[in-house]
Amino acid sequence: QVQLVESGGGSVKSGGSLRLSCAASGHTSGNYRMGWFRQAPGKEREGVAAIDDRGAKIYAYSFEGRSSISRDNAKNTLYLQMNNLQPEDTAIYYCAASYFFNGYYYPKSLHTSDYTFWGQGTQVTVSA
Repeated sequence: QVQLVESGGGSVKSGGSLRLSCAASGHTSGNYRMGWFRQAPGKEREGVAAIDDRGAKIYAYSFEGRSSISRDNAKNTLYLQMNNLQPEDTAIYYCAASYFFNGYYYPKSLHTSDYTFWGQGTQVTVSA
């Protein structure tokens, strides 16, 4: 099994920044794709940013240029640096991961259906 634990959420004012972390543990030695998603009240969960084991990254359009996803392999931790946050960014942010042990490459993805493991989420609240 795999456990994902997010941290780093909080309350900030418009224009502020936050850095989210996601610590992974368990059976995580295979090829992988990892991502950040968010879900606002009454809305569907949507992809924010993702990375794969070749280091390729993808961002949702609204996050391009103001966020950065990265992974520290030694710490088995995923990060999301978010800048210039706006009230519409208020949501619960989730870390997600999939691991593969067949030797094939699975590219980055912003689709929820491409992920097997999910964290509990961390709340991000942005006030005007």
